[in-house]
Order: sequence, then structure tokens, then C-alpha cells
Amino acid sequence: MRLIVTGGGTGGHLFPAIAVACGVRQRTPDSEILFVGTGRQIDNRVLAGLGFSREILSFSGVKGLGISGALRSGLRLPQAAYMAAKIIQRFRPDLVFAVGGYVTGPVLLAAKLFRVPICIHEQNSVPGLANRLAGKIADRVCISLPCKPPFAEKKTVLTGNPVREEILGAAEEKNVSADRELTLLILGGSQGAHRVNALMLEAAASLHKQGKKLYIIHQTGRTDEEMVRQGYEKLGVQAEVGDFFSDMAGLYGRADLVISRAGATTLAELAVMGLPALLIPYPFAADDHQTTNADYYLQAGGAMVFPEHELDGDRLSREISVLIRDHKQLQAMAAGMKSLGKADATEKIVDLCEQLAA
Repeated sequence: MRLIVTGGGTGGHLFPAIAVACGVRQRTPDSEILFVGTGRQIDNRVLAGLGFSREILSFSGVKGLGISGALRSGLRLPQAAYMAAKIIQRFRPDLVFAVGGYVTGPVLLAAKLFRVPICIHEQNSVPGLANRLAGKIADRVCISLPCKPPFAEKKTVLTGNPVREEILGAAEEKNVSADRELTLLILGGSQGAHRVNALMLEAAASLHKQGKKLYIIHQTGRTDEEMVRQGYEKLGVQAEVGDFFSDMAGLYGRADLVISRAGATTLAELAVMGLPALLIPYPFAADDHQTTNADYYLQAGGAMVFPEHELDGDRLSREISVLIRDHKQLQAMAAGMKSLGKADATEKIVDLCEQLAA
């Protein structure tokens, strides 16, 4: 199969795309796969060393830019569509698979022009603008969660969110022991989350005063890395701090409880791993989709959800303190999260891709 994968700009878009690309390559080793995405740092870091060919498309989104910004972006669309058309003419794909993000627009327009089959994947419970538009021209729409507004029923398939193979392997080996210190994993998404970082430092100070023993692994984002590291050092709290972690499978395997934003890809990974979570949805996410994502896992009993404006360090420390004393509740939350895991999502999507390409 000759496959173009397009999307990017965040880890939430890239990780499912990588899972599907690796699934195609594993099933059909002679497949040729081309990533068409952004030149942002996150794309470069996540795709480095995976062996996929890449093309970078210069284009920007329109949402939240105001009238002048939207006009400037709109003026770049014809050039971006022309570049995408040249890529498709040169690569001659059997299929284009899109995972969302503004960069997909020109690629899908060019694919439609050349009658290349299109499959898109929506990670969130509230589709982004790019995928809402893409859904109108796609041949198949794969969704992770029930979506509002929904895509056309006749072309929509509930597949779940593809999870990287190394995380699926870690899920099979996961073994929680009540005899060791609890390990807390803090995630703010691939870009980090300043408010989550600040809340966790406040909570850690309170927990430390109470004599609660925790081991903390904290992904901070680049801006706050040094601040968070120094904060834990001053408290005398054991912590691993990094702006970005590549070996998420290893970290998930060590974690007992996760404090996180509510991005769909992170939630899908936590579900496959069966990791209970305290979720703090990003309040400014497009259409407040992180709150809707989080509610889905709350209803299954796998997570607790706290609006950011209702949370301070003392309350977060109390919630953590309750959970680390109550292993039965942690186990019940782990089972609730695990019930929503879809380990076969990649396989389902690769099946659909093969059908479309044929």
C-alpha cells in the first residue's frame, strides 16, 4: 500500500497516526508511507527515528486568529493546496489517512481532486473544525468516542483511538503492587500545562508536610521544566522531571495514579493501561472538548474530573491523599478505566484502510 498520513501539531494527533502507520508497515512490510504535516518541534521530536518519509506543508489554521489572521491564512490556502497536489501527483497514494489539524485541509482537497480514497480519524468527543469539514468529503470516518455533533452515520465507524504498540505491550505486563510507594504520573499534554504544574507543586508541598510518601514523575513542557524541578528539590520530594518523555510505555508501567489534562489520545492510552486518573480538562480547548472527553471516562468510573477554576493545591492534595489510602477505590477506578480500553483500534483502522485502498 502507498499511504499518505496527514495531520500533526500536537502529540494527540501524531501518536494515533504513528500507531496506524506502524500497523500498516507491520502488516504489509513493503508498504510506502509518507507523513505530510507541520514543521513544528513536536512533529520533529515525535517522528524522529521512526523511518518514515516526510513532507512539510506551510499552512496555518483559521480558528481563533481573528478576521485579519483568517484572511491571511485563507490567502495561503491556494498555494498550500497546490503544494499538496504536487505531493500527491509525485507520491501517487492508494489512500490518504488524516488525523486532524489544520495541515490536513489542503492535503484532503488535493486527494479529493485526484480521486484518492480518504479515511479520517477523530480522537475527541467534539470534532475539531478541520475534521468537521473533512468528514463531508471522507469515504470513512473513524471515531474514538461518540461524537457531538455526529458525522454521517453511513460512513462512521467506532474504532477507538489507536495506541502505540509499545504501550499495548506495557499494558499486558502491568502489575500493580500495594507493597511499594505509590508512583504518581503528572501529564499536561505534549506541550505541558502551566496551571497543572503549579497545582501539583502546591499539592506536593501539602502532602510532604503530612508525611505522605510518593514518587513523582512529572512531564512539564519546556517552559516550566526548571521551575518544577527546583520546586521538588526545595521540598525534598523524590521526582523525575522532564519537559517531554519519549518512553511513555515505561512510565505508564510504573505509574499507579495519573494526574492529567483530558486529551483524547492520553485518555485512550490510560484506558488501555487501566490507569486511574484525576483529570483537569484544559478549559480553553476548542469547544471545551476536553471536558466532554473527561466525562466519558468519569461515567465509567475510571476517572475523577475537576474543573480547573474549582481546584487549588490543598484540594488536589486532599484528593490524592484519599486515593493513596484507599487501594480498593484505586482498583475500582483502574477497572473502570480498563473497561473503556480498545486495544484493537489500530487493527480495525488498518482493516478499513486496506479495504479503501483496494
